[in-house]
Amino acid sequence: MPMTDPYTLETTEVRRAANAAASTYDEAAALQAEVRKRLLERLDYVKLEPDVVLDLGAATGGASRSLGERYGDAQIVAVDFADRMLRRIAERDLPAKAPGLLCADAVALPLASDSVDLIFCNLLLPWCNEPGRVLQECRRVLKPGGLFNFSALGPDTLYEMREAWSSVNGASHVHRFADMHDVGDAVVAAGFAEPVLDLEYITLCYRSVDGIMRELKACGAHNATAGRSRGLTGAGSLRLVESAYEKFRDADGRLPV
Repeated sequence: MPMTDPYTLETTEVRRAANAAASTYDEAAALQAEVRKRLLERLDYVKLEPDVVLDLGAATGGASRSLGERYGDAQIVAVDFADRMLRRIAERDLPAKAPGLLCADAVALPLASDSVDLIFCNLLLPWCNEPGRVLQECRRVLKPGGLFNFSALGPDTLYEMREAWSSVNGASHVHRFADMHDVGDAVVAAGFAEPVLDLEYITLCYRSVDGIMRELKACGAHNATAGRSRGLTGAGSLRLVESAYEKFRDADGRLPV
C-alpha cells in the first residue's frame, strides 16, 4: 500500500477550516487582501469588457465586490467550496447587482465549456492538491481570448514558521508551496497561451508567535496536511517553537512572516 505524502492536503480539513473562519476572515486575512489589491491592479492594463466574470476561491467576496464595481455590466459569479464563506457574501453590503453564488470544488466546475470571459483566482491554488486539474478546468470554462488572472504562494512562504517547527518534531506543520517555475509549467500544460508570471515578496510582521498562529487560524489557513500531528499541541512544544522563532526577530522587535 503506497504511503501518503505527508504534505498532501486533506480537502475535508481545508473546507472545515475555511468554514470555521468565515466570521473572522475579513479581519484576519491581511495578506490575502494585499495580494487581491495587487492582482486587481493588474487588470488596469488589460482591455477587457467581460460578460461573465468568475471569482474563483471567492472566500467572503472581497474581490467579487471590486470586480462588480469594475465591470458593472458583467455577471459576477463567486465560487467557493466553503458554504459558510458564500453565506458571508450574501450578508455583505454588495452592489445592487449582487454576484451569483456557486458552491463548488475548483477541480470540477459545474459550468459549460467556453462560458467565462475572466477568471479571477486569488491564492486558491496553494490550497489544492491537484492544481494542474484546477488549471485545466479554468482553461475549459474560459472563452477563447479570455483572461485567467491568478496568484499563488511561493516556497519561501512561512519559511520562518517551518524552520521553528522543525526544531520540535518531524511532523508536517506548514504546507508545501510550489515554485513559480513549476506553476508556470502547469499553466502551459493546461493549455494557456502567452502566460506571464512574476514574483513579489511581501513580509508581514508580528509581535509574537501566538499572534501569527491566531491570525492563520482566523483566516482558515492552519495546518491541513496529512502528516500533521493529530493530538493537541502541548505548551512545551509551543515554547520550543517560540524560542526557535526568536532568531528571526528584527531590530524593532518584530517577527517576520
